Order: sequence, then structure tokens, then C-alpha cells
Amino acid sequence: MTALKRQMRALVLDSYEEGTAFRDALIKLPSPSAGQVQVKIFASGVNPIDYKIRQGIAPYAMPELPAVLGTDLAGEIVAIGDGVTDFAVGDAVYGLTGGVRGLQGTLAEYANVDAELLALKPKNLSMRESAALPLVALTAWEGLVDKANVKAGQKVLIQGGAGGVGHVAVQIAKALGADVYATASTGKQQLLKALGATPIDYHTASPADYVDAYTQGKGFDIIYDTVGGSVLDASLGIIAHYGHILSCAAFGSHNLAPSSLRSATLSAIFVLHPQLSGEGRKHHGDILRQITALVEAGQIKPLLDPLRFSLDTAMDAHNAVELGSMGKVVIDVIA
Repeated sequence: MTALKRQMRALVLDSYEEGTAFRDALIKLPSPSAGQVQVKIFASGVNPIDYKIRQGIAPYAMPELPAVLGTDLAGEIVAIGDGVTDFAVGDAVYGLTGGVRGLQGTLAEYANVDAELLALKPKNLSMRESAALPLVALTAWEGLVDKANVKAGQKVLIQGGAGGVGHVAVQIAKALGADVYATASTGKQQLLKALGATPIDYHTASPADYVDAYTQGKGFDIIYDTVGGSVLDASLGIIAHYGHILSCAAFGSHNLAPSSLRSATLSAIFVLHPQLSGEGRKHHGDILRQITALVEAGQIKPLLDPLRFSLDTAMDAHNAVELGSMGKVVIDVIA
């Protein structure tokens, strides 16, 4: 193994109290353990779970403090731990790797991460673009492919199609041959068209309106809810008989009778499970390899927020996501 840097810059969270900002620090950089690789982080993707952890409102994922947060990364492998054979020093990789429980996050210059969580990043994307993809692409794939086994010709509705998970779900469903529809606000209709979906303006069309217009009242074969609450409630009543409803936002109480009467399947997606439990980590790497292939084939492209952020402005990046960004927010760790 080559000589390693022993300290690194990182943003550390010391308290979950409201208003607490990150502390800029130099912290120890250990060598990678067996099964790990050490990644020099070029970019860190920001997801809603990141600011929720920082605010202390995600008890299922929050690490013990002090901790380095940040879930997604793109970077370059600089060292290899024992037993790792799928990667080499110098490989450009991406993945959903840390920032929860005992896993160091990505708001740092380096991270030692489980190699099974990584894949080679798409050659036709920058580090910033690659860092925008892991969590949202994994969430979309686990629902549409792993759970619903989406097929060509099926009518698929993405609730919240212009959001982080939604815009990737639209592209995955389209790439696999589905007839894709997606809801979004008035100003995002052109984006949905550009992604290949039939846009539905939820301000002007009710669920009854669009289920009649696009399915002749039969319902959609697959519905992916990325919004939750009343949107999930509405989805339960517009699924086709024996259809499949997916939700990555099912955190409330819901009456399942409308979907039960349609003999529908309801699946919940919790993308952090492999990180938190250690189960299924290799599958995340496998999914990302398939995402890489679709990206390199021109069938998936992440939508990035035009604003640029660095470690110095990481709190601004969190605030931008919380306020509702126009695309995925990415922090440049190494410019």
C-alpha cells in the first residue's frame, strides 16, 4: 500500500441542537480496513436525509456525535484494504457510502468505505454529476426494478417526477420501455417532457382526471410515490387491479382499503437499510453498475442545481435542499 495522508479536513457536527453549524476540523485519517477502499472525495451529493440528520429529526439514521455527515460521494480510490479485488488505486468511483450511524460521511477530503457500496463512475459524467446520482438512483431502481419488475409497455406513474428520486425514476422506467407519466407543478412540465414522460400538472388535474385521461379509468400498472401524505393516499385509489404501488415516503398513517380492494401490492423503499444493517451492500454496488451502463448509453442524466457549493458553504447547500432546490445539490469537496 502506498503511503497515506494521516490527517484530513472534514466538517464535524457536534450537536443536534437547532441552529448548530458544522465545525471545520482536521481529523485523523486511518488506513482502510479489510473490505474497504480509501476514496479521495471530489464531490458530495446532498439529499434531504442529510439536513434531517443534522437537525436531529431522523432518529433511525443519526450517528453518535461528533460525526461527519454526508451520504453520497464521487471520487478516486487512493488505497485498497485487504480482500478487495474489484477495484484498483486510481479508479474513479461513486456510491451511497456514509453519514449514518457509525459510517463516516462524505463532507471530508477522504473516506474509508465498504467497497461493496461502490461502482466505477460513468465515464461521461463529471465528479459533480456522479455524486448527484447514488441515493436517488438506488431508491428509484429498488422500487421500479427490484420490487415492481417494470416491463416494456406498462403504464407507470411517477408522483413527483421532477424531484431527486422522481427525475431518475422517470428515466429508468423510460429506459426499460415503460409508458411513463409524471406529476409536477406547472413550471416543471417542460422538464418532464424532456425526460420522456407525459407531464401531469397536479394543480390543474385531479387524480380522477388523469386516471381517466391516460388509463381509461383502469388505473396505472405501477405508481411510484416520492411525495407521501395525501399523494400516497390518492395513489392507492388509482392503481390498476393487481398493480404495484411503491413509496419512498410512506412515513404517515394511511388507509390501505382502496388499494386492497384492487388487489394491489404496496412496497416501501428504504434505501439506507444496507448501510444501517450491513445487509445487501453488494446489491447496491451491483445496481450502480447497471446505472453506470444506462448513463453511458445516454439513457440517464442527473439534473443538477446550478448553484455551486464548497465545504466552506456546506450549510448553505443544506439550506438550499431544505428550501427546495431546482435539481440535485452537490458540494465540491475538491475543486
